[in-house]
Amino acid sequence: MSRIGRNPITVPAGVNVSVAESVVTVSGPNGTMSRTLPEGITLAHEGDVLTIERASEETRHKALHGLTRTLVANMVTGVTTGWTKELEIIGVGYRAAAAGADAIDLALGFSHPVKFTAPQGVTFEVPTPTRVIVKGADKEVVGQVAASIRKLRKPEPYKGKGVRYLGERVLRKAGKAAK
Repeated sequence: MSRIGRNPITVPAGVNVSVAESVVTVSGPNGTMSRTLPEGITLAHEGDVLTIERASEETRHKALHGLTRTLVANMVTGVTTGWTKELEIIGVGYRAAAAGADAIDLALGFSHPVKFTAPQGVTFEVPTPTRVIVKGADKEVVGQVAASIRKLRKPEPYKGKGVRYLGERVLRKAGKAAK
């Protein structure tokens, strides 16, 4: 039995979970999310507890058991509290400015500003010009948006300039050695 897969998922008050055939739909204060369960994986809903069960002891079902449990738990967390990723911008003249709740303007050392528009369900906050907070209900989408912003100007190893996750360590290289 999968150690992760056998853990039950507690559903907080205000969250509705419904299972129709192999589609799980979770709705709460932050929105509604749905996901198709893999073949051989079922979800049992008893009161405010969800349990994920697998059809057999096949390797494929064992692998999907814990994964499915984690994905459903992330959906429940997303519709209640949501997910956030924080990015910091390091470099002289590098900054971010909010252009509405779903877009930001980034100055990253290019000859032009970069406008980044968020997909549906994702919002941006810019508390300081060097900090961007990406928020949303879907953990995968929030992570992908943060990775796309970071990809615009990755931190370089010599001066450390660029966009990085908050708390990310960038390995620095030594520059040229003088004779």
